[in-house]
Amino acid sequence: MSESKTPDHANDLDRFAAEIKERGNIPRHVAVIMDGNGRWAKRRHLPRVAGHRAGRHAVRRTVAACQRLGVEVLTLYTFSQENWNRPDAEVKALWLFLQEVLGSEIEELNEVGVRLRATGDLDMIPAKARSALDKGIAYLAHNDRLVLNLALAYGGRDEIVRAARLAAEQVLAGSLKPEDITEDVLREGLYSPDLVDPDLVIRTSGEYRLSNFLIWQSAYSEMYFTPVLWPDFSENDMMQAIHDFQGRERRFGALGEDVPPQKEESSSLLDPARWKRLFKVRS
Repeated sequence: MSESKTPDHANDLDRFAAEIKERGNIPRHVAVIMDGNGRWAKRRHLPRVAGHRAGRHAVRRTVAACQRLGVEVLTLYTFSQENWNRPDAEVKALWLFLQEVLGSEIEELNEVGVRLRATGDLDMIPAKARSALDKGIAYLAHNDRLVLNLALAYGGRDEIVRAARLAAEQVLAGSLKPEDITEDVLREGLYSPDLVDPDLVIRTSGEYRLSNFLIWQSAYSEMYFTPVLWPDFSENDMMQAIHDFQGRERRFGALGEDVPPQKEESSSLLDPARWKRLFKVRS
């Protein structure tokens, strides 16, 4: 799946990759909103489908960069629930393209140790595309170098509704009490509950939104936005995103390491007289 590079470019990528690995803190799971195919094609006076086909090469480069750096899971926003609203011809072309890619790329994915997964309402996928997907997943099931997770017929809100319904069904069946519904219970109702949450979510093409992608899972993900259109997204762009991620401090709601410890004030904080003075509350 690798593309030919000039020696200097290859050496530059090797040096950059070595620097990133030396810094450590490689994200385990990277999720990508692959945006900009249509605009890429429009700028070249080509049909939108040409942009989707060009994006195939960006997928190859992204997979290569993730494997180079040791990323464990790569999730690609491949087809959203909202994509069903596009013109019928484009929707059909997208599913035919998925079949084509799965057929032509499967051996190379196997050679580089990629395991294929899919996340979404897979029952909505057209029969031939679903068959190709299932065959690809089965064929690559033994690999362990990188999980390539395709979000297909996927919607983040729909996924959360699905999880809530499953919990409700358990309550109605008497196997779960309402007070026992926790985040862990709801998580089990997600499409891929066994995958770790994404550490880093990347969106290409200069847009700054999640577009209903991994709403639950990305609660504490770091976000990276780039103006690069998806078909132009390179290995270097992917490594730049991860390099940027390494410079961030993920606190998950806690205080950072640079925050000095606070004096113990628990008793004074609970003193009603102190709060009355602060807010000028009259008895």
